Parts: sequence; structure tokens; C-alpha cells
Amino acid sequence: MTRLLLYIKHKLPFFWVWIEWLNTLLFRVMHGAKLKRQAEQTFKEFTLEGYTFRMVENGDLKSLHDLIHRQAEGRLTFFRPHLFEMKDLEKANRNPAFMMFGVFHKELLVGYFFLRCFWNRKCFVGRLIDEPYEKRGIGRVMNQIMYQTAWRSGFRCFTTISRDNKWVMRSHENNPTVKVLGELADNFILVEFLPERSGPGLSKLGSVESMGNPPAEG
Repeated sequence: MTRLLLYIKHKLPFFWVWIEWLNTLLFRVMHGAKLKRQAEQTFKEFTLEGYTFRMVENGDLKSLHDLIHRQAEGRLTFFRPHLFEMKDLEKANRNPAFMMFGVFHKELLVGYFFLRCFWNRKCFVGRLIDEPYEKRGIGRVMNQIMYQTAWRSGFRCFTTISRDNKWVMRSHENNPTVKVLGELADNFILVEFLPERSGPGLSKLGSVESMGNPPAEG
């Protein structure tokens, strides 16, 4: 199902529009309130001194737009969860199945992360940290909030990683909670983050069994 969704999103955009509409409806009814409650709980449980982690609200979208557009060239090459103009951010923020989280240092938005959820209890995760605020522990808290919100709600967490994104590949090289599910198009791989140790991370990709050639998420 995960590979099929990725394929439709990138190869059959007309059908994807209808899938998005149906998914939004089903997710809102079946899971929306529960995940929002879990997110609020994780914001209280996982913290970092000097920073505030919370949902991105409509009034924060200008700050999110500024965060995205002040990134240096190349930093968004592998980060494409949606388009980045204001109308695109507003559309994503209206979608209850696209949970947008922010990291604030005083009044400045310095990090953005998300859960792109589907009614069948699967979600994709992603994150962006403003370059001056990297290596301060923000990413660790982002991960705790994303994964625990999803896992405690009975959702599985996926992401797609480009082999050309050397920093991310290296950061997950020995991560035992990463399970490689297969190869995607354009030198991407599909992985799942598990709450339990599952293997050697990305260090033994030579043994990964191919799952076909659908496009990558993002």
C-alpha cells in the first residue's frame, strides 16, 4: 500500500487529488482528535530548554514561509513535503491529516517538522532545522515528538531518504530502529522507524531486497 501511494502521488496526480480528499475525510473522523491529543502530550513530555515545540497555527505560516525561504541553496534539495509558497502552506495547514509542528526560539521559528498521516495508520515524517540552530539537540526532540505521537496512536512511521543525501545517510548508518524496506526511483530508499531495535541501520544496504521502482516521497 505504501509503495502504491507513492506511485500514485508522483505518476497519477489526478487520482492523487481524490485520494487526498478521501484520506482527509477518513482521517478526520477516525484518527484526528486522538493524534492531536497525543501531540499535545508529547509537547509537554519532550522539551529542550530555551525552545518551544508546538503545532504550527495559521498565524505562524508567514514565519514558516520565512524559515523555508531563508535556507541556503541546496538545503531543500531533499526536503519537498509540499510546495513552499504561502498558498501551499495554507493548504497544508488546513489539512488535518498533515500535522505541522514548529520549534520556536523566543518568537523566531527555527524548525519545522511534520506527520503526513493516512487513514490506514501509516504516516511519513520529515524535519527541517534552520542552519544556525543545528547541533543543539533540536532534532532529537523533534524525533521524539513525531515518533511517539505516531506510535502511541497506533501509526507506523516511514520516510524516504536519498542515497545522495550523505549527511542523513550517515546519521542513520548505525541506527538500530531503522528498517530498510526497499529501493525507490531516483536513488531513494524507503525506510520505517520502529519503536524497537530492528537491525543494523543503513550500514548494510547491499543486502536490501528491491521492491520495484516507484517514485520517492517528498
